[in-house]
Amino acid sequence: MSKHAKSEPGLFAPEILRPAALAAFAKLDPRKLMRNPVIFATAAVAAVTTVLAVLNWSEPGRALSVQIVLWLWATVIFANFAEAVAEGRGKARADAFRATKSTAKAKALLNEGNRELYEMIDVSDLETGALILVEAGDIVPTDGEVIEGVASVDESAITGESAPVIRESGGDRSSLTGGTRLVSDWLVMRVTAKPGETFLDKMISLVEGAKRAKTPNEIALDILLAGLSLVFLLVVATLPVFAGWSGVTIPVIWLAALFITLIPTTIGGLLSAIGIAGMDRLVKANVIAKSGRAVEAAGDIDVLLLDKTGTITFGNRMADAFLPVPGATEREVAEAAFASSLADDTPEGKSTVDLAAKLHGLTQGTLRQGASFVPFTAQTRMSGVDLADGTEIRKGASDAMARAFPQGGAEAAEPLVRRIAMSGGTPLVVARNGRILGVIHLKDVVKPGIRDRFAELRRMGIRTVMITGDNPLTAAAIAAEAGVDDFLAEATPEKKLELIRAEQASGKLVAMCGDGSNDAPALAQADVGVAMNSGTPAAKEAGNLVDLDSDPTKLIEIVMVGKQLLISRGALTTFSIANDVAKYFAILPALFVAAYPGLAGLDVMGLGTPQSAILSAIIFNALVIVALIPLALKGVKYRPASAGALLSRNLLIYGVGGLIAPFIGIKLIDILVDALHLA
Repeated sequence: MSKHAKSEPGLFAPEILRPAALAAFAKLDPRKLMRNPVIFATAAVAAVTTVLAVLNWSEPGRALSVQIVLWLWATVIFANFAEAVAEGRGKARADAFRATKSTAKAKALLNEGNRELYEMIDVSDLETGALILVEAGDIVPTDGEVIEGVASVDESAITGESAPVIRESGGDRSSLTGGTRLVSDWLVMRVTAKPGETFLDKMISLVEGAKRAKTPNEIALDILLAGLSLVFLLVVATLPVFAGWSGVTIPVIWLAALFITLIPTTIGGLLSAIGIAGMDRLVKANVIAKSGRAVEAAGDIDVLLLDKTGTITFGNRMADAFLPVPGATEREVAEAAFASSLADDTPEGKSTVDLAAKLHGLTQGTLRQGASFVPFTAQTRMSGVDLADGTEIRKGASDAMARAFPQGGAEAAEPLVRRIAMSGGTPLVVARNGRILGVIHLKDVVKPGIRDRFAELRRMGIRTVMITGDNPLTAAAIAAEAGVDDFLAEATPEKKLELIRAEQASGKLVAMCGDGSNDAPALAQADVGVAMNSGTPAAKEAGNLVDLDSDPTKLIEIVMVGKQLLISRGALTTFSIANDVAKYFAILPALFVAAYPGLAGLDVMGLGTPQSAILSAIIFNALVIVALIPLALKGVKYRPASAGALLSRNLLIYGVGGLIAPFIGIKLIDILVDALHLA
């Protein structure tokens, strides 16, 4: 759950409702209405009927005509209001983000390599590639990449996380976001974004919906709704012909009202609000969507790629046991592991020291005197220590140790290495003076409950694939314990890319997350690429979603939001179309029963008069939009199930509900209309 949730405005908070009410009228601008074909048609009909009502002011029935005109405009305004409320919630968050933007001056370095020489310039004058000095207490003026220094950065204004994070040059923690604040030390950063194009600027535009483009699904649905509107236009246009044959005259304003009640105004009025609310739910989860397409794709994905470390396991492998080879003792292994890990500041190294001290009472005092520590490198895949008496102690990956000490008895450690790997652990081989002593068992701890979450994804029809750099044996053991469907061991950027392309070639939609520059190709290739906010600029640029919390497990939550968006749109579309069908059969018998007595059998509602029937229908048509705004904004609750089960549930609840609601609603309104003598 987002850390911003405590300050979350209510569904109909006054600070949102008041601006939304004004915006509903501002959206009557034809240029804005044209983005929604159904509501534009409704506004056009309302305008025409307004003119007709004025021209026929002296004719009988003007009171009814005026009411129809007012309710037609109310339909348009209610649709605009639904969209404005959804946008208002986004704008409230955008204002909070906007408040973090720096408008102060920046310290632009005059000479690279000399942070003492700088000049103060306006943030708006910063150019891409410029070097800036940021010191403790300064607001980071724009997006950039650390090229020198290490500092603690407060990102709470962006992420809501109160704990500062470390940012440093090189690696995957070099990205700086404008609007954050240094709480210690200093950094030299290179500007990576032009003014107005920073990550914060993009967030503001996307959150408040200023640049929200319609997704392909929305465009397709718009085309469907426009097609249905044309069909009903043809139907209504032919009614006067049939009525004329029977000697019945139908006023043009009645026909206009009938047309609006039959076209899918309900989903037309709520469609934009549903899309905006879907992106808004992601923001509540501290995820920024660069496009609505990404949110929709998240709801349709077939394959989910997850890193093992930090997602499936806690990420900090801990020393669990010291296993000696034949001819060595556990204490010898513990002493060698202890000595070689004293300078190792990784969680694995610290846990090794702690375990050796706990099991065998080892202390650091004597070993550090005269010791020369050998750091780990990617080339050797080993680390260790050279003691003052000439003793050389090394620890490292089993294959690296076997190559480094071919005569050290690596074959004796092979059964231990294999056993640890098959159990899902990571083996580190320990040697003294070239002789293998034994193996350190590093244990990966699978997060509790993760197996149930993968089972839930499986019920959704999503296949999970664990990505890890571990060897196949270790990967297989962790995959089995976690309950994923498949795994990719010894993963490289090229292998990730190949896997994604292979899945896509078979017609699958793929989602993955990443934070490093080496993840950028795969993030760009994936249909849903979730970049960590703590990652590199390249990763954030390549992904189409950015997780402000930098939590890889957020992928599962993103999928749920995407599913809910698609389910909500489908459910309300089903309701709207069923609603229109019901209105067709509810109103036409009341209008034509005098001319065609045979229709009396279909007049199950028993509406008072044709006048009250058409007025009741147009009132219901407007009010149902307002009634469904909370559902459009909150979304239909999604429960993992097969596509068939979801379709059946959708048709049962929203299809049948859409058929029944007009009969009940129009009848109740008709009773009220008759009682008040409105028609």
